[in-house]
Order: sequence, then C-alpha cells, then structure tokens
Amino acid sequence: MTAAPRILMCPPDFYGIEYEINPWMDRRCQAGRDLAVEQWSRLRALLEAQGAAISLLPPVRGLPDLVFTANAALIYRNMAVPAHFRHAQRQGEEPHVRQWLAAQGLRLCPLPDGAYFEGAGDALFCGQTLWAGYHIRSDIHAQQRIGEVLGCQVIPLELVDPRFYHLDTCFCPLAPDAAIYYPGAFDAYGLRVLRQRIDDLIPVSDDESRHFACNAVVLGKTVITNNG
Repeated sequence: MTAAPRILMCPPDFYGIEYEINPWMDRRCQAGRDLAVEQWSRLRALLEAQGAAISLLPPVRGLPDLVFTANAALIYRNMAVPAHFRHAQRQGEEPHVRQWLAAQGLRLCPLPDGAYFEGAGDALFCGQTLWAGYHIRSDIHAQQRIGEVLGCQVIPLELVDPRFYHLDTCFCPLAPDAAIYYPGAFDAYGLRVLRQRIDDLIPVSDDESRHFACNAVVLGKTVITNNG
C-alpha cells in the first residue's frame, strides 16, 4: 500500500510583499491578505480531501516568504537538505526551517558555507533523476554536492530567464516519464537533455508560461513524505 503524501505548508498570517527579489514582486501592488488566506485554506482543504497529510510550519512575523515551503529544503527518504538562500531577505527563514526538520526526525545534510540552494524550488525528481535548476538562485556546485550526498543522479539545468528564477516555475514533473515545461526558461543544453531524457514532455506557450510561473509561486509547498 502506498503511504499518503505528507505535505508541508505554512499559514499566510504574515504574507505580504515587503521587498522585491524577483520580477513578479512589486511593493506598490500588494497581495490581498484576506484573499490569500482564503486561497491557502481552500488549497489545504483540497489536498486533505485527496488524502494528503498536512504538516504546518509556524509562520514568523518579518518572514513573509516562509509560506513558500517548497524552497525550505529538499527531502529524500529520511534526509533533508535545508536551503541556504541567496537573498539576505530570506536567510532569516533558515534556522526556523532547520529546527522544524530536525524535530521531525529527519537527518539534516547541510551544504558548505557559501553554497546557495533553494530547496525543492530548484530540485525536482522526475523518476529517479533529480533535475536541478541553477544560475539565478541555486549554485551548480551545490546541486552537484546534493547528488553526492543523496547518492542519486543529478542533471543540471541552467535557468536563463529571470522571470523563471526557480526550476518549479518552468518545470513540473507529472510522472516518472512525463513533465510540463516552458522551453524559453532553459539554455540549449537544458532543452536538449530534457527532450532526450523525458519521453512525454509537454511544452507551455509563451502566454501560458506567465500563468504557469505565477501558479508555481502561489502553490509553492514541500512534499515531505519519504521518497523512494
């Protein structure tokens, strides 16, 4: 029997646009807090209705992006590789995430100082292969180190469009041999290896890509069920 997925979410109690660190953020255009809470609650209810077990990361005042738990860490079996954020505005999230992960009994595998890595926002399994985005937020050397620590194959993908600053804004695995992707986010090597290695690769158009990226940002969460 397959275990129910366990998903980490963080209530949007302190969510807001307090700084600008990607092209989608504009402090002059604030998110509607009531709507954000409503949408978050509906998403949680939908996931639970499908059988997922939801774990909650406590929100922290002054850390508005803590809600994007996909960026918090990469979970693999009983191991967790916690994020080290490139932007100082998000680095305050790190101790809270590490404390929570350790309390769950996960073995923490921190990266060396100076190695930037933004969790499952930039590292996604498709089958047994870990696809690793780098250049804008995460470092290629950090991604290679993760492959060594976890003992899995890592294929690096350079992200070349600042609008698609995390891999999960332009690449979405659906099954071991299927994924959705936006071609304009990748360099020539990335496009070639994606097309060679994933049998059912579904492209997103330029117009669709903006909705794809925004939805990935809104729905960002971490799956913490042990991976095979």
